[in-house]
Amino acid sequence: MASLSSSPKERKRSSIRDYLYGLNHSLKILNAKKIAVSKEKMITDHFSQYITDHKKQFIERVLGERTRHITLVLEDIYQSQNASAVVRTCECLGMQDIHIIEEESKYSVNKRVLKGANKWIDLYRYKMKGFNNSEICFRKLRAEGYQILVTDPSPDGISINEVPIDKKVALVMGNELKGTSSYALAHADQKIFIPMHGFTESFNISVSAAICLNTLFTKLRASTTSWQLSEEEKEILRLRWFRKVVRRSDLIEQEFLRSIE
Repeated sequence: MASLSSSPKERKRSSIRDYLYGLNHSLKILNAKKIAVSKEKMITDHFSQYITDHKKQFIERVLGERTRHITLVLEDIYQSQNASAVVRTCECLGMQDIHIIEEESKYSVNKRVLKGANKWIDLYRYKMKGFNNSEICFRKLRAEGYQILVTDPSPDGISINEVPIDKKVALVMGNELKGTSSYALAHADQKIFIPMHGFTESFNISVSAAICLNTLFTKLRASTTSWQLSEEEKEILRLRWFRKVVRRSDLIEQEFLRSIE
């Protein structure tokens, strides 16, 4: 950088040097990213030969139906069969991201109920001791553009059938006994409920999740909202899923990378 005592010509030369240095640095970063993306594409193409056409077509169909427009937040779910049933429902409906808040209860799964659904989705867990994990989760969701809806049977909310789907939706469901936390109720954008027509106040959490999410996804897929994943997101998931379906994919990938170095 030129000093204040430098002549105008020297300061101009210095500014040009700084600009060229910054441009060169940016180009190096861009090239590095291109190389990384290119290598991942090469790995994906290499794995492709180990996967049947039928399986690849199935993966592409699922990728085309995947979305991050709707996400689910589970607060302190303590029964593994409930958590597993909800995760399985989310994957079947095409949801990619699930957020798990663990203030008092640790997230655990029942493999017989889960049926491997967790392999295909992204689970974000919030379990930092000494912190308000619901607050951390909510901040992340808002930064990503989500409106936060919390399930609650009180009459001051709106029916799940009335929820607009033009904006990204994060649906919060609470503990089996206590329901959603006071923080979630106080900081959500909207309370929602499932219309009930019997004497009992509420459904089981896994049933509630299935009803709410099926309602939202049906409305989303019938809308003109752009809800599909970007091509970049699909590329990332395609490689990740290829790694899961190809046997000994780690060894195959290592051999391939050695062959192109």
